[in-house]
Amino acid sequence: MSVPPGSPFADPARYGFAGRMASLFIDSKLTPIVVAASLLLGAFAVLMLPREEEPQIKVPMIDVMVAMPGASVADVESRVTRPMEKLLWEIPGVEYLYSTAMPGANMTIVRFKVGEDLEKSLVKLNQKLQTNFDRIPLGVTMPLIKPRTIDDVPVLALTFHSARYDHYTLRRIAAQVDDVVKTIPQVAETTLIGGSRRQIRVLLDPQKLTSHNLSPTYLVPMLQQANAQAHTGAQSFANQETLLQTGTFFRDTADVGAVVVGVFNNQPVYLRDVATIVDGPEEPANYVLYGTGSHGGLAEAGPGSATPATTLEQPAVTLSLAKRPGANAVEVVSAVLAKVRALQGTLIPADIGVAVTRNYGATASEKSNELLFHMGLAIFGVAILILLFLGWRESLVVMLA
Repeated sequence: MSVPPGSPFADPARYGFAGRMASLFIDSKLTPIVVAASLLLGAFAVLMLPREEEPQIKVPMIDVMVAMPGASVADVESRVTRPMEKLLWEIPGVEYLYSTAMPGANMTIVRFKVGEDLEKSLVKLNQKLQTNFDRIPLGVTMPLIKPRTIDDVPVLALTFHSARYDHYTLRRIAAQVDDVVKTIPQVAETTLIGGSRRQIRVLLDPQKLTSHNLSPTYLVPMLQQANAQAHTGAQSFANQETLLQTGTFFRDTADVGAVVVGVFNNQPVYLRDVATIVDGPEEPANYVLYGTGSHGGLAEAGPGSATPATTLEQPAVTLSLAKRPGANAVEVVSAVLAKVRALQGTLIPADIGVAVTRNYGATASEKSNELLFHMGLAIFGVAILILLFLGWRESLVVMLA
């Protein structure tokens, strides 16, 4: 490429360092290659950059939970909350403390300054509490520490619902899906919401207990001791060693009912003799219902009046998933949905529906695409403006830059 005689770059020395640099790029054959490589690198960065719904900032937040059974709110505040806050304020990097005192318990959220390292913050907090364990009042449990980060926010929620199965069955199926989904490398914490876990309940009969001279307070430690398994030693014989094991864990209602809880009239009293043993769902603590909206519009109740139609609600269980730090939310959601679709018809029965009730991957992709679209509009708008007032060569240079 030659420089025209009237060009400002005909004499690069007149324009100093900038003129020499511009002349170097104009005369170089590598300039088109550098421009093409820069464009490809930019396109690669746009395609491969992780897309997030939440900002990836380091703000360590740690929950410190302490129990004081039987204490009132005033006692918890005076004996637990205030002394703990004084200790936690001594930790370098702490910015805020949020405490909640409740009957028999206290929870304090420790928030560190932006940019503090989570692992170092955890070490400092643990060291501060461990060096002051001797100051814990009588009746107060050891602190339970749980860190929280922005990556703990679920990026996907799947709701399993069915008109045929109950909450208990849906939770068991969702738990199996949870085990499969956890094999995806970028999936972090998973949580099951709703449904009922399996539980063996012992319903004591007061009249039978009285007739056998037994009390409930006597039965509880016996059940705890019976539901245990331990290695008690080894026996050596003929150059062989046999490990000895005593006890076993309960497996079903038959094992629980076979526990001997006492002796009456020189006869053993089994638990099944004084109680009813039920193997089934536990008492539900929360419910998840899946609604399909109003069905059939408005149902006519008479001339000039109308009542809303009933809403169809089905038992449901929700499985929420969080991603690992630095993972692409869009890719994680796509991998999980593909895995769940592969399980439908096999592990997931055909009469169980799977609804996506939260999808941060889709919203993150939508927002990032909208951002790129507006950036493209700005680039072409500036290029067209320069084209009208300066010329096509200057417009092309600015647009490529």
